[in-house]
Amino acid sequence: QVQLVESGGGLVQAGGALRLSCAASGSIFSINTMGWYRQVPGKQRELVAGITSGGRTNYADSVKGRFTISRDNAKNTVDLQMNLLKFEDTAVYYCYTHDSSWLNWYWGQGTQVTVSS
Repeated sequence: QVQLVESGGGLVQAGGALRLSCAASGSIFSINTMGWYRQVPGKQRELVAGITSGGRTNYADSVKGRFTISRDNAKNTVDLQMNLLKFEDTAVYYCYTHDSSWLNWYWGQGTQVTVSS
């Protein structure tokens, strides 16, 4: 089992910035990709950004150029720097990870990000 604990989030005005952090513990030897999904009520959870243990990243088109994901393998943490926030970035953000088989996924408890227009 892997436990994920998130921090950061909150309320910010449009154009502002926030930073999310996530720390993994437990069976961390098994984790591969780490990253963030987000979800708004009534919609499916969508991928925001992910980063492999080797540092390869991928981003949703909607956040490219504004969000930056980073990872510290020694500390088992992943951060998401969110700049130039827009109202439509408002959502609950979930940290995730999965093992190399992609069969076992783990989620954080979620942290609210609210962007006021």
